[in-house]
Amino acid sequence: MIDNKGILLIYTGGTIGMIKDPVKGTLTPFDFSEVSDLIPELQRFTFNIETIQFESPVDSSDIHPGFWIRIAEIIENNYNDYNGFVILHGTDTMAYSASALSFMLENLAKPVIFTGAQLPLGILRTDGKENLITAIEIAAASENGQPMVPEVCVYFESKLYRGNRTTKVNAEHFNAFQSANYPYLARAGVELVFNREFIRHPQVIEPLVVHKEFSDQITILKLFPGINRKYMDVVFGMKNLRAVILETYGAGNAPSAEWFTSRIKKAVDSNIILLDVTQCSRGSVELGRYETSRTLLEAGVVSGYDITTEAAATKLMILLAQQLRDEEIKMLLNKSLKGEITIH
Repeated sequence: MIDNKGILLIYTGGTIGMIKDPVKGTLTPFDFSEVSDLIPELQRFTFNIETIQFESPVDSSDIHPGFWIRIAEIIENNYNDYNGFVILHGTDTMAYSASALSFMLENLAKPVIFTGAQLPLGILRTDGKENLITAIEIAAASENGQPMVPEVCVYFESKLYRGNRTTKVNAEHFNAFQSANYPYLARAGVELVFNREFIRHPQVIEPLVVHKEFSDQITILKLFPGINRKYMDVVFGMKNLRAVILETYGAGNAPSAEWFTSRIKKAVDSNIILLDVTQCSRGSVELGRYETSRTLLEAGVVSGYDITTEAAATKLMILLAQQLRDEEIKMLLNKSLKGEITIH
């Protein structure tokens, strides 16, 4: 049941936490424990908002699994003390972090909302103010004593998305993210409207389990016209490589040249897991729909359906770190663990 435990605000870094130095004119991080001085509207909430700030804010371009573990451990250590969590994060890799946390936090039954900004809070036209206020409101929202959105999400520019369905698509406008293959979970307008039928709720409330092991034995191979066998030999020849995300064309299609299909088959026979993810922002991989993907299916390539590259990478990194057989991993890749894929 929801009580008045409040919301924990976790500032990790990113544009949203910057303020302009009036003397030097440069942007520097500010103390988030004083965020209510900068945004006095926060004082109007009827619940407590407390903050934890990374001692050294991390630029989103420097994100790595160790960073995800730090965030997850903060949530783990404070899980019973708050009703929800808002994570302030740089936008460039936010979709990767939100995807990773969705797989790391097993049995999650509380909101974990990522947000950030394209302009710093210290700038007059900042989008960070609205993003932060609404993310907190969503994290605290409840109905019949239960949280409205008990999953890992990204809130940006009036829309709440499932975290492992998001991709950053815009570097210069406020609508930086999209969830091309899954509806938004909430929309903030005059009223906050929840898209209830698309929100995941735990079937049974169980203790939070945090997965903290990652494998770095993966890579991403994006197909392009003119790709050659020497390039593929280099990629598949990486030492200790266990999995490759193949970013293919359209519905999962790839070149039909004999050298290409034989190189794919050789990789599969070498116990390298190949996950087929489409380069298209919308739509799904349908292995076997066209002749140019049938050879991949016959070679043993696994369909990624409509998973994003961000979710595919983080899901694989976590699954490979568990002591699972390759066949078990392939089975789990074809299963929606946290709502990351649509299987028709």
